[in-house]
Amino acid sequence: METGDERYLPARDKGPARRYTRDLVDARRNVGEYLLFAALGLVVLQFALQSVNTLWGLYSTLALWFVVLAVVVDSFLLNRHLKKRLSARFGDDLPAGTVRYGVLRALQIRRSRLPKPQVRHGEQPR
Repeated sequence: METGDERYLPARDKGPARRYTRDLVDARRNVGEYLLFAALGLVVLQFALQSVNTLWGLYSTLALWFVVLAVVVDSFLLNRHLKKRLSARFGDDLPAGTVRYGVLRALQIRRSRLPKPQVRHGEQPR
């Protein structure tokens, strides 16, 4: 499954549309990839700064909300990008949930994605 071989993939990951979606998502940098790290760092920072000055704790909370807003905006833009590219390549013959599959994949940490990414950041999908 890690290599992306179609024979070993579960039903949700099979098909050329899903493979193209994975490659499109894996080729770009997504804000959602870094959400967990940013949230963890900001929460720790918030606890550390809260005891020093409550205003700094408020700033770290606002920064966390800014990161969440950035993830929402990036997911919206990815949704539009995937719809445009997938309809241009496959027409109206897409399996249900393909775009949602791509957006949810973008929210995962890149190293933990299965099947493993087959393209590098910035590389054009096949």
